[in-house]
Amino acid sequence: MGADNKSSVAVRMMDVCRFFGDVKAVDHLDLDIYDGEFFSLLGPSGSGKTTCLRLIAGFEQPTSGSILLHGEEVAGVPPYERDVNTVFQDYALFPHMTVGQNVAYGLMIKKVPKAERERRVSEMLAMVQLPNMENRKPSQLSGGQRQRVALARALVNHPRVLLLDEPLGALDLKLRQQMQIELKAIQKRVGITFIFVTHDQEEALTMSDRLAVFNRGRIEQIGTPAEVYERPTTGFVAGFVGTSNLISGATAQSITGSAQTFSVRPEKIHMMALDAPVSDTAYGVDGTIRDVVYLGMNTRYLVELDAGGDLTVIQQNLQTTSMDVLAARGNRVKLVWDKNHSRPLVGEG
Repeated sequence: MGADNKSSVAVRMMDVCRFFGDVKAVDHLDLDIYDGEFFSLLGPSGSGKTTCLRLIAGFEQPTSGSILLHGEEVAGVPPYERDVNTVFQDYALFPHMTVGQNVAYGLMIKKVPKAERERRVSEMLAMVQLPNMENRKPSQLSGGQRQRVALARALVNHPRVLLLDEPLGALDLKLRQQMQIELKAIQKRVGITFIFVTHDQEEALTMSDRLAVFNRGRIEQIGTPAEVYERPTTGFVAGFVGTSNLISGATAQSITGSAQTFSVRPEKIHMMALDAPVSDTAYGVDGTIRDVVYLGMNTRYLVELDAGGDLTVIQQNLQTTSMDVLAARGNRVKLVWDKNHSRPLVGEG
């Protein structure tokens, strides 16, 4: 079940505000998240994404507006009465309990019989690839294993919506990338709605069916990872989700014939000889390579344009060495990209 299943809305936020004095943490938010979706709330610190998650969980109440969970208004409904569970960045495991006791805690509160508890705990630990770990203590586990235990504990109650507040933030890069894949696989297996908060655009692009980009309490853009990356609608989205060149004013006018600000991704730009022909479906602009950064798999070039300003170009190192690319500094080049890869930006220029 994925993003195309729009027959049932899991979470609906209608004109939701959450103000803390003069601070507009969430500012007139409208958002629909569908059943079975892996949906990410992406944005920098202070953009409103975590407050949005806390509003859905019930840890915060909206200043105004409505929040519906599966069609039912939840204003004033406490967190423990909402059919949602939350996984936090710090895991919040009970150190004095075993893994099995941690996972079973919610079932014990609900007075689920012991045999049923043990069966469901065993099933969940197998799902998160921690079979037969019931008797370990959290202190005996790695960070990735503790994260899996927290996930099992949140899922064992079969919530209809799982909220994840930067749950991979404490892991090292390699483990975080591994857990991104595992988390998406688990979501597909259980088939419930995951709402994932992150400031890491790679995480959001890797796992999401759809994502919302937050900025200053508002949503700048909602779409699939490909839509948001390939077709950013604002300068903020273009700059925050990946790397993008923003061209405006006289430089934009000289390239496209319009002073309207547009963006183009560095990897979409081809570096060619000055006399290379440019087709009617492409833009071409001359410049000088001002700086070169060798990144192993790729090289990043900073090209000073004759028309004014700079463009960043990223090229994969297919047959070149670090010596080859560093020798390119000072070379004259023509930059060429398909016109379809220039994205005009809303409210810019």
